[in-house]
Amino acid sequence: MRIPITDYAVGAAIATDLINTSPTVRPTTGDALPDPGALADFLAEHDLRPAAVADGRTPTPADLHAVGLLRREVRVIVETETEEHAVAGATVLVARAGRAPTLVRDGDRRWQWCVPTAPDADLADELAALIGVGLLGVVRVLGHDRFRACATAHCRGVFVDTSRAGRRRYCMPDRCGNRVNVANHRARRREESVNR
Repeated sequence: MRIPITDYAVGAAIATDLINTSPTVRPTTGDALPDPGALADFLAEHDLRPAAVADGRTPTPADLHAVGLLRREVRVIVETETEEHAVAGATVLVARAGRAPTLVRDGDRRWQWCVPTAPDADLADELAALIGVGLLGVVRVLGHDRFRACATAHCRGVFVDTSRAGRRRYCMPDRCGNRVNVANHRARRREESVNR
């Protein structure tokens, strides 16, 4: 796998989405990665093609277990209190499979920085390198304050905000944000009913 250094938002989005597959974040629905098939779906949904699952190979139970451990590790990094801890943790992730940065040509024949992964890296290590590069990019470009906890009162989700404005409040806007909006709407309607 070649990980573009300049496209840190991809790795940060994978970090957020991986963390939020956890049963810690989804207590009512449970683990969103319960089996190797769900992990394969996660990779496909994110258009990830790690070398570890190239040529039609599918994730194994061992891959699933290793990715589950990675998920916990990434959460710890996103929850760190200091930039230094975040950078140290992300650097450890990159070192799991990342090699020295190099230049490669993109589709337009322009040179682009990338971090290749070791040819024998397993799936979790390739994902770790991708996520690590993304987290390092966020700290460098946007700052550590973009590592956040979900603003929904009863949610335990965390996320990395790579939005332009930096105003994201929810780990899963379509889920947590909608819950808050529905609750606010219902409260306004109740108040309107009482005031009539």
